[in-house]
Parts: sequence; C-alpha cells; structure tokens
Amino acid sequence: MGQAGLQSRACNINSLWAWVLTETLVRLGLKTAVIAPGSRSGPLTVALAEHPKIAAIPILDERSASFFALGVARQSHQPVLIVCTSGTAAANFYPAIIEASLSHVSLLVLTADRPPELRDCHAGQAMDQTKLYGHFPRWQTELGLPSLDLTHLAYLRQTINQAWSMALMPTPGPVHLNIPLREPLAPIPDSETAVFSGTVDWPIFFQALQPPQLSYLLPQAIPWPTWSQTERGVIIAGPCQPAVPNAYAQAVLSLSQCLDWPILADALSPVRHFANESAVVISLYDLLLRNQATAESLKPDLVIQLGELPTSKPLRTWLERTTPARWIISPQPDNFDPLHGASQTLRWDIETLAGRLPDFSGTAKTSPYHQAWIAAETIGQRKLSELFGDVDWLCEPKLAWLLSQTLPPQTPIFVASSMPVRDMETVFLANSQAFRFFFNRGVNGIDGTLSTALGVAWENQPTVLITGDLALLHDTNGFLLNKVFKGSLTIISINNHGGGIFAHLPIHQAEHVFDPYFATPQEVNFQRLAQAYGVQHHLIGAWPELVSRLNPLPKSGIHLIEVPCLRERDAKWRQKFLYPLLTNNIAV
Repeated sequence: MGQAGLQSRACNINSLWAWVLTETLVRLGLKTAVIAPGSRSGPLTVALAEHPKIAAIPILDERSASFFALGVARQSHQPVLIVCTSGTAAANFYPAIIEASLSHVSLLVLTADRPPELRDCHAGQAMDQTKLYGHFPRWQTELGLPSLDLTHLAYLRQTINQAWSMALMPTPGPVHLNIPLREPLAPIPDSETAVFSGTVDWPIFFQALQPPQLSYLLPQAIPWPTWSQTERGVIIAGPCQPAVPNAYAQAVLSLSQCLDWPILADALSPVRHFANESAVVISLYDLLLRNQATAESLKPDLVIQLGELPTSKPLRTWLERTTPARWIISPQPDNFDPLHGASQTLRWDIETLAGRLPDFSGTAKTSPYHQAWIAAETIGQRKLSELFGDVDWLCEPKLAWLLSQTLPPQTPIFVASSMPVRDMETVFLANSQAFRFFFNRGVNGIDGTLSTALGVAWENQPTVLITGDLALLHDTNGFLLNKVFKGSLTIISINNHGGGIFAHLPIHQAEHVFDPYFATPQEVNFQRLAQAYGVQHHLIGAWPELVSRLNPLPKSGIHLIEVPCLRERDAKWRQKFLYPLLTNNIAV
C-alpha cells in the first residue's frame, strides 16, 4: 500500500476499522466492490476505493448496483462486495439478495448504519436494519462499534473471515453484515489512532488469512446397476451456470454415452451448447412433447434430472403423466422436485460423478428408444427450418432460432425472464458453439435485468442480452453505468409494446382489463431513451440487418438493438403454427 493508503489507514478510528475489514477481504480473495454513494458508508467507501487490489465501481442506484454485482459474481464465480449507506438505500438491495440466495450466487452485503444511540429517536436516515433481508442471507450479523483495541480488531478480522466462508460454503449465497458507525465519517486525522496503529505488527496480524478451500462431502453410492439396466432412460439437463461449462457439459455427455440415454438439455444448460456428434442433444423436446402420441411413445422408465427442471410446461406435464422413477443429481441442498414425484436425490456434482463411471470405451450401441429420440429431433429441426424459412417478418420465436445460428462462438448470452427465456428453450438449437448462458431464474423475475447483464459483460468478451421491452424499462438506471462500463454489451430488445407472456395465459380472455393491467403497454421512444444515456441505438427493419449487427459483435460499449414485433400477431402465430408444428407421431 502506498503512502496515501497508510495515512488513510491510521487517520481515525473508523478509517482503521474499515481498512482492517478491507485488507482482510483482499487477503481472502476479494477483487470487486460495487459502491453506492452515501455519507454513513464513507469510511468503507474510502478504504475500498483506495485499495490497489480492488476494482471499486461506483453506481448511483442501489438496486442497479446490487444486480450489477450479481452479474459480476455470476460470471466470475467469486464473491462480490456491495456497499451502501443507511436507511432505504439498504432496502433497495433486497431483490438482488433474494435472487442471489435462490440461485446460489455469492454476495457480501455491507450496509452502513447509525450507532445504537441514534436509533428509534427519529434521527435522519435511520431504521431497523438488523435481519433486514429475512432468512435469505446464508449468514447475517451486526458488527460491534469500532474501537482502538487489538482484541476487538481481531474479532473484526475473524468475523469477516467467517462471512467470506459462509458466502461460499456449504452452498454459495449472500451474507449480510450491518455496520454501525459513529462520526467522524470523513477521514479526519486524530493522533490517538495514529499512535495505536504504529504499535501493531500488521503483517503478523494478517498472516494466517488465506482463501478458504472448498470441499464437498462424498455422498451415497451411485445406483449404477439400476441405471445401466434401464433402456428407456432420459437425462434432463436443467438450467445451470457452472464455473467451467465445458467440463460440466463433457461430464453429462459422458454419462449419456455410458448409459446410451438421450439428453434433453435446456437452452440455459451448457450441454445444449457443447453438443458433439457422439452424443445427440435433444433441443426440441418442448415442441415434441406437445403432441400426445409422440409423448406417449417416448415415455421413459427412469429419469436422471440434473439440478432444477427446465421451464417447459409440456416437459413437466409429461413427467407428471408418465411418472417415471427420477434421480435428481445436485450438490446443492435444495429440493429440486416441484412435481413432488417419486424422486431420490444424490448430493453429487456431475463432474465428480462422471469421473466414477464404469469404462464404456469401445461400446457402440444406440438403443431403439435412443434412436427414436434422435429421429424425432432430426425431423423436428427440418420442419422448424422450413417453418421459419417462410417467416420474413420480425417475430419473437424466429429471433431465438436465428440467434443459435448467428452469434459468434463462445458468446456470453444473458436471457431475460418471461417470453425470451421460453423462446430460447423452445427453438434455440443444440450446437457446438460453446455459448455461455446467464440468467436470473432463482425467482424468475425481471428485476435488474439490464444491470445484471452489464455485470456479466464487465471486463468480459462481447456479450449479448436478450430482453423484452418491459424488462428493459424496469431497469433503465442500469444505463447510468455507461460512463464507467468496461466491456461490450449488445442489447437485443424485443419491443412488442407490453408483456407478451400474458397473451398465453387465460387472463388474455378478460379483454376489458387485459391491456391496461396485464400487458401494460408503454410508449417509450427507445431511440431518445438511449440518447439520454449516451447509448448507441439501432432500429431493425429486417432479418439481414439484425444478422449483420450480431456477427461480429461490437468490441466495446453499450449498444441497444430494438426489434419491433407485434405482440398479438406473434401470440396467434405461435398457437397456430409453431406449437402444433410436430402434430404427427414422429417417434420411431
């Protein structure tokens, strides 16, 4: 640390406290801190901003800041720190903390607070912040007030160490530390702190700190005899964001080859994007299983489910109706069976499990059941290509299908909730392009869509966001990041003037309330909106124009591509042409 950092460290009691907290986090592995402005959090802000090993990112809007941090943590698979001042600023973190909790993303949340004597007496910007986020944090506590006492500083060091570990193990998620601070909040020097700081052997104080070693308990034995003796078996690869997507996908492909079972892979699973010729990945299951005869002919006796189920309602209905035995594989402690069926859970990660599979080299077999799935997928892809070949107007489903064949290899793709994620699951084709998908499906909300995508794209390769107009408008303050943004994000905004998903729900029949209360169409001029934030805007008029803007992708900056669609026309087209596309029993 330079001389300026040394002076700030010893400046006053709050500065020293914040410096010990920051230095502890750096030694544990912290690299990124997202900071919302405020006075009460001033000592924390100064310590984080001055540390040379921390990327300290200032973001005005607390909700946007927290979702941006969520995005950075998603793509880095490391805890990210978020800091805010006291009062309702902390409440704005809540949606991102809920999402981080349910989707197992590590966030370390620091909320500055008034000291005890300024609570419950109408001091400004004060409220009860203890256990503010309910049961969603993995761990939460309030720190003691700063003091010039080595034992108390050791308590601070160990508490931060505990918080960091709890954000990672036994299951990743958010941790909340509420931090009361008395004045002075600015780095105003006092001689007592300087003298005390000079008496401490700081290298010795910090020497035992090191990043925690992650470890998992080996669970029960693999039921290999049961699996290997089942011919009509299916692997369902649900949505996931592993740290090493290629290794994850290869492990699942190995399991498929070993068992000779087809893989039904969600678009949000790496398996769909690391497909290879030796193991055909089924991407059109949502369309195939809409046909009752096809669904019946392909019913399985046993299913291996990886993590949570895909979104597809036809898939879930098929599983409920056919009631196969189901093994759920996940290292997480969650209940991943919303169908409440005859399921058993193995607490394994798939990479470890694949390393313990029997040797299947030299075997070249494809069962009739597996062949039936392959034939159905092949015919489905051909029919889908013919259908979309006749669509020369801009429509939402064709956009998802086209992206699977247009984007550059290895593109990180963030998908918004509602219709975009459903279209991607339905028609984004299996490929070997190593696309990396990101998403907020813990609670499946549209909160923070833009900010999370910006976090994913931060100092990353050119990234794409697929979103509807409402999800984008819900988080336009994310555009405030444009001034400091490091990376490239291309936003494909489907502007269908409202919530397209509601057209597929029974409420659509209540015409007198449908538009104003459910579809909620907006009249925002996206060109002017982009201009206000200094973001480049492009209005698409035809498919070739869109393709030309997506490959290659821009190398830097935020780019908004507006794709105008007609919401009601798209909904009717889906129901009339897309969903009934595979009307005949095409299974062998």
